[in-house]
Parts: sequence; C-alpha cells; structure tokens
Amino acid sequence: MRVTFCTDLDKSVVVANCEKRGWVQVGPEDEWNIYWAGTMTCRSLFSVDSGYRMNDNQLINHFPNHYEISRKDLLVKNIKRYRRDLEKEGNGLAERGDSKYLHLDFIPVTFVLPADYNMFVEEYRKAPQSTWIMKPCGRSQGSGIFLINKLSKLKRWSRESKTPFQQQLGKESYVISKYIDNPLLIGGKKFDLRLYVLVTSFRPLKVYQFRLGFCRFCTVKYDSSVAELDNMYVHLTNVSVQKHGGEYNSLHGGKLSVQNLRLHLESTRGKQVTEKLFDQISWLIIHSLKAIAPVIATDRHCFECYGYDIIIDNKLKPWLIEVNASPSLTSTTANDRILKHKLLDNIFNIVIPPSGMPDVRWNKIPSSQALGDFELLIDEELVNIHENSENANSSRSGYRWK
Repeated sequence: MRVTFCTDLDKSVVVANCEKRGWVQVGPEDEWNIYWAGTMTCRSLFSVDSGYRMNDNQLINHFPNHYEISRKDLLVKNIKRYRRDLEKEGNGLAERGDSKYLHLDFIPVTFVLPADYNMFVEEYRKAPQSTWIMKPCGRSQGSGIFLINKLSKLKRWSRESKTPFQQQLGKESYVISKYIDNPLLIGGKKFDLRLYVLVTSFRPLKVYQFRLGFCRFCTVKYDSSVAELDNMYVHLTNVSVQKHGGEYNSLHGGKLSVQNLRLHLESTRGKQVTEKLFDQISWLIIHSLKAIAPVIATDRHCFECYGYDIIIDNKLKPWLIEVNASPSLTSTTANDRILKHKLLDNIFNIVIPPSGMPDVRWNKIPSSQALGDFELLIDEELVNIHENSENANSSRSGYRWK
C-alpha cells in the first residue's frame, strides 16, 4: 500500500524527504497519509465548520491549538499558571533537587499589554530606565520589535501607533519583557540558540530534542548603551533581520553549531558547568511543555516540531525567549540544508511506526535506532512503566537523566 503526502509549504526539504521514501505527493483534496501543513491550514482543518474527520492512517504536523506556546502572550500566561500550580502543591521540582527551579524562573519578567499596563508601570518604577523589549504577540521574524528604557517612549509609541492602552478592544496585544542585558558574548557579539523539539504526544507527554541545533549571531558587536538601543543589528539575532545588515556573511549565515558552542564553553568555562547549562536547557524545555499540556487539544493524529529560541546570559543561565510552531525550513547555507534535511528525515522516522504506514493506534514508542539525532527528553508512558516495574533496569527510563 503506497504512502501519500501533502504539503502546502513551498519547501523543497519537505518534498525531497518524502519522495526519497517513495511517498507520492497528492493534493489536499485527495486521500493523504501525511500532511506537512502551515499553521493556518491546520487551524481550518480542525475547525468544527470543516466537518473533516481523519482516519487511522493519517498524521498532521500540528496540534489543533499549538499556539498555546508559540503565541507570546499565551506562553507567559501558561507558564505563570503552571508556576502557581506547582507552588500551591508545594512540591515544586523536588525530584530534581534544584531549588532555583522551584520558581521556574526561565522566562524574563514579562507583562502583556495593554492588559497588564499598570502592573508593568509598577515594576518599571522599581528600576527606572532599565531596558525592556516590546514584541507583538502574533508576529514573527523580528517584526515590530523595539527596545525602550523610558516610560515616555512607551507612551509616545502608544499615541503614534494609535493603539492607546485604554482602548483594548480590537487592538494588537504585545508582550513587554525585561531585556537580558548581560548576554553571553562570543567575539563580542550577542547570539541565541535555535533548538528543535519534537512532541509526539502531550498526554502522556513524549518529547525529543534534536542534537544539531545552532547559534544565531548578531552581525554587530554588542553595545548596551542608549545610543545603540534602536540598532536591531546589535540586539536581534533573527536571520530575517541580520541578513539585511552590511556585515552579514552569507557563507556561514552568522551561525555556529551547538556542538561547537559546547566545545567553546568546555574550553573557556569548564566541562561541569557546561553540562549543567545544557541540562538546565533540557529541563526548561520539558517544563515549558508541561505548562501547556493540560490546555492542549491532544489528538493522536498530531505531532509537532517546535523551534525554541533561548538566550544564555554571562552567568550561564538559560532564558526562554520564544517558541515557534513553524520554525523556518529555508536553508541559508550548505550546512543549513544538511541539518534541515536530517531534521525532517529523523522526524518521519520517529512518528511513522515500523510498518512504514502512519497508524494512530501505534503506541508512539520508537526504537533507539529510529531516533537518529534526536534524544529522548521525557516519555511519561515509559516513566509510568518504569515506576510500576519492580525490576526495571532499562536505560530508557522515560527521562534523559538516569
């Protein structure tokens, strides 16, 4: 029986991966087994009005409300609720034994505007002229982002953009976050991490992290002075922003592999603290997903590849900046093409059962050989099996950490 695939994204890496497997491309109106869709397509497909019902041999690359983590305002809302719930229970992260994570302080102090304007002002006045970064909740690729260090600048923007905070209905919402003004620098330049995370189920939670992420560098050396506050080439690592800069190098695309970052940190900071940093990053990913798991409309036909953007400060503390539900599959360099082809290939190996035909009745526990360059972060189903077995000595306990 042939496997058919459909995609509404003009990305050769998707088509090339599928055709390499012998899958046949069809249109959205035809009978398909795998649909690599854009977020809007997914939303309309799952809408009550569409009347579409998937069969057991169909998979799609988004959960119905994947935006619970990719919309900046919903991410903040869900993390704050999760933090409150843990603190109420009083057990926090006791099994981890890491007290700093009891408060889950892996996102900067953040408010949603216009709703939280008064709370933001109260926080701002505790440290006047500190730097904050404004981001529109529903946009990506650095669009509409700017920095402020004076309340008057925010008020002026509100007047000029014709979105006064008093008039909340129908206005675009923004998040305003305390700017990480002490980023870890390499070569004097700011960078962030783009990491790929695959979720095959939210209940039970099954999460895998791709080992081959990369750092995205600014093209201009970091300068926190007021004079450079409006220079986005200093502050924003987005390739969509940096590629327009005069210093952009199209050969390496301003990117460095995570493996090379790890080697750099081990040689400059030591192996132990480097290992601790990467453990904290993985822990951050797990708990950001646990925060949204209760509100996700889980569906066995779905899987999701999220793009995590993380900044490391000069004390080697990781901060979650945002999560993308449709991370770019566009290749800007030769290494990019290799990485993204491998990413898609590994994802299909994990979500497709050994039979080669998509089947939602499968238990979604792939073999270790199928993982490729992914590593298991957590599988709550395996955790439960392990905990309920008296002599469970398997290395795959359901956690990355033994």
